[in-house]
Amino acid sequence: MTDTIFGKIISGEIPSEFLYEDDHCVAINDIHPQAPVHVLVIPKKAIPRLVDAGADDRDLLGHLLLAAGTVAQQLGVADAFRLIINNGSGAGQSVFHLHLHIIAGRQFTEGHMAG
Repeated sequence: MTDTIFGKIISGEIPSEFLYEDDHCVAINDIHPQAPVHVLVIPKKAIPRLVDAGADDRDLLGHLLLAAGTVAQQLGVADAFRLIINNGSGAGQSVFHLHLHIIAGRQFTEGHMAG
């Protein structure tokens, strides 16, 4: 594991309520939510940034997307949510342990992130 806050949460060193857990990842509420629903999906394998993932992480990366969909369904937001991965401090990443943000529960406006 790593010495990041996420590594300590996964190892149990820092207590946290898991909204979801399987063999490969956990999901927790973000402590600084940007929307009514703001959940982090965190792989148990410590990968600092998305660009640090290798070909051997292909299955894990796909699993994280499927887990995010499962969590969104469990939270009742499967019809409208954003899934965000920040890569590097310039993109807003503050914990260097790869994680996905599920953000939902408010209206999103069109703009540079529309697609």
